[in-house]
Amino acid sequence: MSDIPALDLPRLPDPHATAESLDKSVLFQVRGRVASVTGDAVTVQGMTAPLGSLCELQPPGAPATLARVIGFDDTRPILAPMEPITRLAAGDRVRLISHSLTLRVGQSLCGRIVDAFGRPIDGRPLSDDLVRVDVSHSSPDSLARPPIDQPLQTGVRAIDAMLTCGIGQRLGIFAGSGVGKSTLLGMITRGTNADRVVIAMVGERGREVGEFIQRTLGEEGLKKSVVVVATSDKPAAQRLSAAYTATSIAEQFRDEGHNVLLLVDSVTRFAMAQRELGLAAGEPPTTRGYPPSVFNLLPQLVERAGRTEKGSITAFYTVLVEGDDNNEPIADAVRGLLDGHIVLNRKLAHRGHFPPIDIPQSVSRLQNHLVSLEISQAVLKIREHMVKYDSSEDLISIGAYRQGSDPRIDAAIAMRDPINVLLQQHSDEQTPMENAHQMLKTIAAAQTTPAAPTHAAAAHPAAATNSAAPTPQAAG
Repeated sequence: MSDIPALDLPRLPDPHATAESLDKSVLFQVRGRVASVTGDAVTVQGMTAPLGSLCELQPPGAPATLARVIGFDDTRPILAPMEPITRLAAGDRVRLISHSLTLRVGQSLCGRIVDAFGRPIDGRPLSDDLVRVDVSHSSPDSLARPPIDQPLQTGVRAIDAMLTCGIGQRLGIFAGSGVGKSTLLGMITRGTNADRVVIAMVGERGREVGEFIQRTLGEEGLKKSVVVVATSDKPAAQRLSAAYTATSIAEQFRDEGHNVLLLVDSVTRFAMAQRELGLAAGEPPTTRGYPPSVFNLLPQLVERAGRTEKGSITAFYTVLVEGDDNNEPIADAVRGLLDGHIVLNRKLAHRGHFPPIDIPQSVSRLQNHLVSLEISQAVLKIREHMVKYDSSEDLISIGAYRQGSDPRIDAAIAMRDPINVLLQQHSDEQTPMENAHQMLKTIAAAQTTPAAPTHAAAAHPAAATNSAAPTPQAAG
């Protein structure tokens, strides 16, 4: 009996997904012709199509190009090409092919790199066991979301100790260009204990994509990850779809019972892509040129992440702030939609402090529900030291502050180096959450010893009695 080979039965597609796909399929031919082209907007006459549906531009003697319906000029659909157009002229044929974008997902997608349509770009074909799902999903019902009560390890001490993230939480990473967002995402990907990782690279440079996958993500990080790529040279409609494609892949993993980590880099370029499409469709520009549809799409995107009865999607959305202004429109809107924000400080990066996370300016709104009272008190104590040092840094740096003048400043100076040891970490280093919490408690429990009296204190013994220069000592 042991000689009988095991049968490798084919996996049948989900009947519900198949039925839903058939319902949205176009079972008859709908055709029209190009009427005009204005910038990236193609106006079509002789046909109609629902908003968001996919069409095919068919210039003679050139490959067909996918385009999405983004609006209407009276009764004529306005299309946004999702692929580069080689050549297009008035009168070229247009064909409706689908009412929505679909893609194939499944467990064998891990370790793969795909484009915004779910097509592989790593030179290998997709497996046959993948099932087709719709990219456009509604977010889970608010009352069907269980509370977030378990922490998620990221492997980054500054986050796990000071900004603890929960399974199903949504956090933003706010930073200017070149401060270290991609490096931090790579650290989180390699150090997390999530079951699956889905990464959306929206509007990134082509060179940076390969570098991120090979150097930052690494072979081990790629094994449990799916990377969705739409580089900056792709049309706006494709860059916009990349974020939805990554979210749909994460939703499929979540519905299969996994805890998924979703990283979207960046939501600012997602908003910029929608700005291009909105203006092309005739929307009026509002704040800094962003049309109203941008601020309507942002909550629709981020609300799809979170925890359900089946699994969870923990999401990190990077926000590229213009001119390091954390209050610019997109940053301000995203901050109000998420469960916390991590601010990267350019000054810290210039000092060689990596990851350059500005702890006083960052917050995890769910941290107190995820850690013990001892950890919460330790976090508050260390934050107090950091804020006190930052407020007195100018006086300290120029030597205007005299030791013993303020015990709280003395304590902040003494605790600065131990705190930096906790917060600074090499990009290749991963720390378990238990170790990060232990370091946090040890630093917070450090005692202070009296300082030697200064000349001013010797002249005024009462001042020497009330002054001390603390130095950290680990609690026994």
